[in-house]
Amino acid sequence: MLLTTAVLLAIGTAVYALYPLLSAETAGGTIPTDVTVLGDLKRRRLVVYDNLKDLEFEYQSGKIGREDYEALRTNYLGEAAGLMAATQEAELAVEQDAVVEREIAARRARRKAEAGKEYTCPTCGFENPVPVKFCGECGAPIAGAKKKRR
Repeated sequence: MLLTTAVLLAIGTAVYALYPLLSAETAGGTIPTDVTVLGDLKRRRLVVYDNLKDLEFEYQSGKIGREDYEALRTNYLGEAAGLMAATQEAELAVEQDAVVEREIAARRARRKAEAGKEYTCPTCGFENPVPVKFCGECGAPIAGAKKKRR
């Protein structure tokens, strides 16, 4: 009886200790779902800044020699500069993408407006879907239907 209780207690303790490690919630890791290029660059830049602060503290407290401090500081500053340049390039690319998307939307709106004019029936004024040769309302020929599509 005592042995059975000890074994059950040991199994229960093992399950209690291992459950967080084996649960499905933590098995996949903790990767944020809203990862973007700019967000990643910002996160990496903040890590480099923290490393620089830690390096400065360790140098001031005497844990790191001057040569090592200067080499690591130069390395971290170079990495931070590269990340800042990459951030600026990514921001510029986002701005350029926004300009391109606005231009595409404007051109689509113009084409849609032009298409509606080309296929409006001159006889009854019905706006036919693109492309049609004859009016869907009265059957009259549509003059815009003979044009070649762009």
